[in-house]
Amino acid sequence: AARRQAEAAARAALERLTVGNAEPGGHLSVEERQLRNRLRAHGRQLGDQRDPKAGTQSTNRLVHESAYEHWHRMLFARFLSENQLLIHEKEGMPVTLAECDELAADEGAPDGWTLAARYAARMLPQIFRPDDPVLQVGFAPEHKRGLEKLVIELPGAIFTANDSLGWVYQFWQSERKDEVNASGDKITGETLPAVTQLFTEHYMVLFLLHNTIGAWWAGKMKAEGRIKNDEWQKCQTEDDCRRLVSLPGLSWEYLRFVKNEAGEWVPAAGAFPGWPKALKLFKLLDPCCGSGHIIIAAFEILVRLRMLDEKLSAQDACDAVLRENLHGLELDQRCTQIAAFALALTAWKFTGGFQPLPPLNIACSGLGVNAKKDD
Repeated sequence: AARRQAEAAARAALERLTVGNAEPGGHLSVEERQLRNRLRAHGRQLGDQRDPKAGTQSTNRLVHESAYEHWHRMLFARFLSENQLLIHEKEGMPVTLAECDELAADEGAPDGWTLAARYAARMLPQIFRPDDPVLQVGFAPEHKRGLEKLVIELPGAIFTANDSLGWVYQFWQSERKDEVNASGDKITGETLPAVTQLFTEHYMVLFLLHNTIGAWWAGKMKAEGRIKNDEWQKCQTEDDCRRLVSLPGLSWEYLRFVKNEAGEWVPAAGAFPGWPKALKLFKLLDPCCGSGHIIIAAFEILVRLRMLDEKLSAQDACDAVLRENLHGLELDQRCTQIAAFALALTAWKFTGGFQPLPPLNIACSGLGVNAKKDD
């Protein structure tokens, strides 16, 4: 519903700015003409095509981008607010969306949502970009009220649940996915994200991580003598083995063990002896990270391991894991935005409040170079 409403709002706003027309409308101010030029350039970067003879330009991708950014700026602001992580830029204290409404006039913002986005931009400059031309497109009041109503009416529990952000993009794309599949047309670069972005269930993510990182950790504990041979020999079942290698907050419930030829319990996936011995040298890359579900689950595991192994504080371990361990690539730039936001939110919740974070190693690998070879 938000996508339908936001795209209608974006299309109307871009038509008023005559972005797709060959010439700017006579009703535009100097500032609006400058914004129109930036939007046309941004649209071409996204893949909108300009007709060199007529001078007109398609705006489909720009509409999608503008709709997405406006809605998700509001949605992310409520995520921050509901988790007491929307921080006033001067006082350094958490504020609610209602308080942003009250503060907006005094702080020179047209409304509370814009002020909330300004606070969020200071917290996460990689994600909330104040200079983004699509966010400078003004939606008509009736469209803004419709979007505000949708985001306000969502139950508060959604914004504090662990996996809600992971589902955001799949729901955003759900109708588009049905349209693409029903058309029977060949999948293109534009339609690829809608049909290939599938949320990975949490138990699947944990199974993969427990039988890689968890198996390596179990092997490391045994090889370094942290768990004595006689303790392993006392294990009667897989559950006994899991309890032996468990840590506070890490139960490794999906870690599988088997007995080797000598009758000893070993991780079923092996102990990955080729991996680095020290966690600070360990690198994880999710090459199609989507909304970051695997990266976030790995973050929570690696932070606890580094706190134990290197005697780091929670904050230092969070910074170290973000800086050294986790990497994500994704075809769709919107997904990288959700992944980065979800990772930052997880880090702040883990440490109990907002702190500046190191740059996040999450990048978009799907942007075409929409320019001539010489340029």
